[in-house]
Amino acid sequence: MENENEDKLQRIIEIERKLGEIQDVDVLLESILTETRHIVNADAGSIYVVEDNKVKIKYGQNDTHLKELAPGQKLPYTVFSFPINPKQICGYVALTGQPINIEDCYTIPEDKPYKFNKNTDVTTNYRTKSMYTLPLKMPNGKVLGVLQIINAKNKDGEVIPFDDEAELMITHFASSAVQALQKAYLTSDMVRRMLKMAEFRDPKETYPHVERVSSYSLEIYDRWAFNHNISEEEMHSYRDNLKIAAKFHDVGKVGISDLILRKVFPRFTDEERNIMKGHTCIGAQLFNPPESPLDQMSMDIALHHHDWYDGSKNGYPGDIDLSKFSIKDGIVPEGKVLKGRAIPLSARIVAVADVFDALSHKRCYKDAWTIDDAFSEIQNSAGTQFDPEVVLAFMQVKDRICAIQLAIPDDKED
Repeated sequence: MENENEDKLQRIIEIERKLGEIQDVDVLLESILTETRHIVNADAGSIYVVEDNKVKIKYGQNDTHLKELAPGQKLPYTVFSFPINPKQICGYVALTGQPINIEDCYTIPEDKPYKFNKNTDVTTNYRTKSMYTLPLKMPNGKVLGVLQIINAKNKDGEVIPFDDEAELMITHFASSAVQALQKAYLTSDMVRRMLKMAEFRDPKETYPHVERVSSYSLEIYDRWAFNHNISEEEMHSYRDNLKIAAKFHDVGKVGISDLILRKVFPRFTDEERNIMKGHTCIGAQLFNPPESPLDQMSMDIALHHHDWYDGSKNGYPGDIDLSKFSIKDGIVPEGKVLKGRAIPLSARIVAVADVFDALSHKRCYKDAWTIDDAFSEIQNSAGTQFDPEVVLAFMQVKDRICAIQLAIPDDKED
């Protein structure tokens, strides 16, 4: 028993180290939920963030339901929020900052201020029994989120209560998770400020747009990685970098003249179009020379997300020497053809995500396409504009792509 506890502690320490390396808030939240469940062998759980006096679910996991799906599939993408209310378990924890350990959610004593809503269980044919809910709380008392772990299991797979040892481990782990979250939020704030510059310059580059492109890209990569048997270790760092780097795909537009960025009609002249193409080089230069894997991926995406898979001249800029590009003249230098897998995977993924989002949303120069038409256009462009394997992964996560689009609407239509 003593050796078993030592092994668990060593595993927790290793997990905490990995959490500290994650830079993106959403990827971190998902990892916190996953690893907490694994530590105490829990079947299901959810993680919430606290924003503007509301509790918002970010991720839900359920191994019982996951086993019912085909390999590679995920549970439905769900996003909803509700006002903090002490009559709800999550709301009570968020409001009081105190954890709750419930042995059986169906037999909560009447004198408790909170109740369990059985509706979700009825809808999904699930039985929620043991539940441990705790706040993700900063040292100053501010609650960043709520972690809810459901149905602890013993070695025989039977549902058991969360005992004192489980409480201790979860509480210890949550403390480290909060430290990692604080660091990730600082990174998120820095990224948001950089992207706000692009949004100020180009009204088409809204923050909801880059958030959707980023989220689509992660879903596409996860499915692509499953299709290609990519190891969890390799996925761990790649998906974290991709979630952030995808947001920088058009950050180079900060260096393009307003006369071109805000032009509606008539459309670009050949000279203006060539200058507009320069945003790929400007964006790449922001991360050159790269000092980290995130810098390298951000540079690859900014530079190559408009290159076509078939090497067609419809794509740009190709394999160019960035040192020969000058913001002053704004003309992209001639480069060698870049096609197929020579285009970085991250750029091939973002290319699909970016075009789909642009097609399916209204812009000052066009109406929104229907979702079905946008999906058809992506599929029809497989092998020419887009990597067929990336398009396959994209179509395999169609339901999650649609859910993300509904969850992250534009603040306003231009």
